[in-house]
Amino acid sequence: MAKIKVIIKRPDEQYGHVTHISARLENLQNTVGGYIETVPVQPGTIIICNEEGKLLNLEPNIRHYDDIIHGTIIICGATGDEFSDVPINMDQWKGIVDQNKL
Repeated sequence: MAKIKVIIKRPDEQYGHVTHISARLENLQNTVGGYIETVPVQPGTIIICNEEGKLLNLEPNIRHYDDIIHGTIIICGATGDEFSDVPINMDQWKGIVDQNKL
């Protein structure tokens, strides 16, 4: 399976970092530390996070509207049911993070 370009942000990172990862389910689960959940950021852009992040008392990472996402997150694109390269650049992501700081 081909790798996709993503941004990974751990709770201890201000903005995260760009990397390439395999979009295989097992790899995504390993990256976020458990079952995955997808959260829309904007059309075509999603956050993949640990579905049980709060229940597992993972560290808070980023605010999303009236909620807080806990644990490591992956920011990528979504085309139908497929994950794809992140469609925003790092400067755009930094703007989103700055608007949603804890």
